[in-house]
Amino acid sequence: MRQTTFLHGLTIALSLGTAAMSHAADKNYGPGVSDTEIKLGQTVAYSGPASAFSSYGRVMTGYFQMLNESGGINGRKIVLSSLDNAFSPPKALEQTRKLVEDIGIFADVGTVGTTPNVAIQKYLNQNKVPHVFISAGGKRFNDPKNFPWSVPLYPAFGMEGRTFGNFIMRTKPGAKIAVLYQNDDFGKDFLTGLKAALGNDATKIVAEATHELTDPTIDSQIIKLKDSGADVLMEFTTPKFVAQAVRKTAELGWRPMQFLVSTSNSVETVLRPAGLDNAKDVYTSQFTKQAADPAWANDPEVIEYVAFIKKWAPNDNPSDFVALSGYITAQAIAYGLQRSGNELTRENLVKQASSFHGQRFKMMLPGVELNNSSQDYAAYRSLRVARFDGTSWVLADKPETSGQASNK
Repeated sequence: MRQTTFLHGLTIALSLGTAAMSHAADKNYGPGVSDTEIKLGQTVAYSGPASAFSSYGRVMTGYFQMLNESGGINGRKIVLSSLDNAFSPPKALEQTRKLVEDIGIFADVGTVGTTPNVAIQKYLNQNKVPHVFISAGGKRFNDPKNFPWSVPLYPAFGMEGRTFGNFIMRTKPGAKIAVLYQNDDFGKDFLTGLKAALGNDATKIVAEATHELTDPTIDSQIIKLKDSGADVLMEFTTPKFVAQAVRKTAELGWRPMQFLVSTSNSVETVLRPAGLDNAKDVYTSQFTKQAADPAWANDPEVIEYVAFIKKWAPNDNPSDFVALSGYITAQAIAYGLQRSGNELTRENLVKQASSFHGQRFKMMLPGVELNNSSQDYAAYRSLRVARFDGTSWVLADKPETSGQASNK
């Protein structure tokens, strides 16, 4: 049965819904848990080359402050320590050690970005600390056998790459494709998914160019890709470089069919700096509603989300996809904790994070829901393709569904 009733009265349900049972049930706590609070931790790029992700952490912090004001989760306040990792692997590991060894967190929840999560995955698994609701879609995070304590929430990057490939095959079968990708697990997973969708037609990829996260610009790579004669450009990289790519293609007078990954499609932090006119008609994948889209203007979830941002993250923009991603992730974390009841052990939290069945949260698109298991941690099975019309994203396709092997 689909669990769709979570959408309304969330804060009341979390604080009061199981109160009667809580007093009677036996309590079993892991580190960082008491009768009155649950200590959680995460690291976010509040500075550094991926600081566009900072809104994610601010929104999540605001979300738990909102829940605490209404009584917390099953009567316990959430103490979220959200530390800066500067999108640096050594810094991410240093801060995560601080969270575990000094602050004494129950779990690392919702850490954002492939690079930081790769850096901390081994440490958290060795110490049997939940590394859950990870906001990164790399295939290495869906590996229950080797990393049983790491459970992703973000859509698999390989699935997103396949979504783009399938869309191209349907809409532009004669495409000549150029690919810009970040030279790490993040970029390579998208490319692997794209090639899987193209199959025997992978020869449509006429040029590839990589860049490092520390590179100042990717202008030379864009010039190289333009010279290949490609009429489709895939941008499998992070917000800073996507903005540069969109701007540079326009400067060169090159107008390929462009695809931006979902992590880098924010209107406010990516497309506006690149120039909204330059970004017109680029494509992306989506799994959320868009607060700035007139089509959702009267949607109750959108109205609630905009009001939430205004009160709890007033310096952030509701149109920022990164912020919205934090909102959805925070709901999932709260739901996993609520379902844990008084069995607040680390093992049970991992179990709850990997047992979604038809679940959706506020601001997820119709037709998109979460399903995972102890054998396959990947929760998302479908995405939507959208086109930027110069003002907002407009859905351009029916749901793109992926099977159980999507993240293998």
